[in-house]
Amino acid sequence: MVNAMSPVRVRFAPSPTGMLHVGGARTALFNWLFARHHQGTFILRVEDTDDQRNTPEANEAIFSGLTWLGLDWDEGPNRGGPRGPYRQSERTAIYEGYLAKLQAADLAYTDADGSVRFRCPNTTRAIPDLICGETVFAGRTEPDMTVRRANGSFIFHFVNVVDDIEMGVTHVIRGEDHLPNTPRHLDLYEAFGVTPPHFAHIPLILNANGSKMSKRDEGASVAEYQSAGYHPEAVLNYLALLGWSPKEDRELFCREDLIARFTLGGITRGNAMFNLDKCGWLSGQYFHVMEPAPFRDMLLPYLTAAGLQTTADALPDSLLLELRTKVRMLSEAVPLLAALVQDDFPVDAAAVAKLRSQSDPKPLLDALATAFAGVGTWQAADLDAAIGRAAEGLGIKKGALMFPCRIALTGQSGGFGLTTILEQLGRERALDRLTRFS
Repeated sequence: MVNAMSPVRVRFAPSPTGMLHVGGARTALFNWLFARHHQGTFILRVEDTDDQRNTPEANEAIFSGLTWLGLDWDEGPNRGGPRGPYRQSERTAIYEGYLAKLQAADLAYTDADGSVRFRCPNTTRAIPDLICGETVFAGRTEPDMTVRRANGSFIFHFVNVVDDIEMGVTHVIRGEDHLPNTPRHLDLYEAFGVTPPHFAHIPLILNANGSKMSKRDEGASVAEYQSAGYHPEAVLNYLALLGWSPKEDRELFCREDLIARFTLGGITRGNAMFNLDKCGWLSGQYFHVMEPAPFRDMLLPYLTAAGLQTTADALPDSLLLELRTKVRMLSEAVPLLAALVQDDFPVDAAAVAKLRSQSDPKPLLDALATAFAGVGTWQAADLDAAIGRAAEGLGIKKGALMFPCRIALTGQSGGFGLTTILEQLGRERALDRLTRFS
């Protein structure tokens, strides 16, 4: 439900107490897509009132993760806006003002412990949720809700409602685990005489075994995808499909497609099952169709960060066209490229041992070196023909030379095609590696 007379304003309100969880990232994404679909406003609000648990590292993880995913915010820290400040630690005076309203209406009192409590009406609440449908909560019997602790700090429920009122939030899109909190939030809206926003509670993310995904589970942190070098558009694509369906028989959607198709009605009612392999597959699909230039631009900083020193000139288009089909994440490019761009490269000891267990590789490598030395042009067709001549001279099949040649040149049993490796190394480096392998 979207009121055409009221521009959409949604928010993502993380706490900087740990990593950016994929569940939080998906919540941010759904809010962002909803805002973009309706030409509305996406607000980033940092709930940083927990001094003992907040850390600068967690704060940076929020900004870094959202930026990496391309989820730009219209209002919030580092951007500003008319409804700020956007950090709860800077909004205490606002909360004091709203508490004074409750006290003036005799809806709040101080208990014997010094905490301030809100006089809850404890009435049955029917919540017309845009995803879960109408959910009815019976009147509660627990004590009145604390809104400010004895130490002066305000609790989540109170500041959450105050901030949503002050920031003009029209739709609260958040995890289903917050649904039981909604009745007490509605009590506060009623006490302040404010029409509440529309609520939409999205399903939880579960592991393959059906357990709720926690911060300790593999794939739970957005930082893991950043460090492994997943394609950010693929992760965005995967998170969008984690509990939402466009009702189309395809799985690859660019962000413009997602914005055009996203509706709250497409969010599934059941919990979403997380599948890291599926996310990796999607990432590979995005890399597989990249043009060499943008792929190179994405790859070079990652290689440098991984300690692999190389240049754009050392990564020709022909090499990248093959590399893009072999990786699901940029971390997989490091062992593939190491032997091609530097002379100090890791060696697969098991592969070398396997080669030596078969026979003495030296006669084979010497024959290859001799054949390659006579190649006129150092190109794939001529190099392949040289391998054939060497095999014929030895009286063996051509395939019998591939494995020892690959091990001598790269130290690895897999990777690029052999002629690609030879072309990339060049005549001098290739012959040197073949003759000195021992």
